[in-house]
Amino acid sequence: MSTHIPSPEHRLSKDAVKVWLISDALLNIIGFVVLGILFYLDYRYDWYPWVYWVLIAITILSIISSIWSLIKPFLLYKNWRYGVDEQFLQLKSGAWKEMHQLVPMTKIQSVSTVQGPLLRKYGLCSISIETMGSSHSIPALPKEVAVALRNQIAQYAKVGEVDRL
Repeated sequence: MSTHIPSPEHRLSKDAVKVWLISDALLNIIGFVVLGILFYLDYRYDWYPWVYWVLIAITILSIISSIWSLIKPFLLYKNWRYGVDEQFLQLKSGAWKEMHQLVPMTKIQSVSTVQGPLLRKYGLCSISIETMGSSHSIPALPKEVAVALRNQIAQYAKVGEVDRL
């Protein structure tokens, strides 16, 4: 007897792209400032010649990484899906390597909402789900949706816990 489990359909907030772009931009700025300081120190103190070439290689990789950080948020948003029912939490993500996870409600031990400064600015929360052997998250949901989903997952997980006893 095979049971058909429908693919998850719920999407993240569209503001997730903005949050990811801002977060990546801040990290890139910090990285380039550090590289600039290292180039200055190399020039000022005349370090070994190979240090300059290592800094050039790191700069090239940083530029490539910065370009990727402009594309990645759109791919993440386009491919991220989640779904919840009484039996499973479903997480589906990935542009090149698609990952579809099914987490049984009976295995969930805790669920919480997480909100950093950027998420707070856009009224978003992430949900963190813990099981015995792993942790999962659903990033960037509107706060009301995240709180309702957290409570729904907690209720389903508790029902599964009661059923096992």
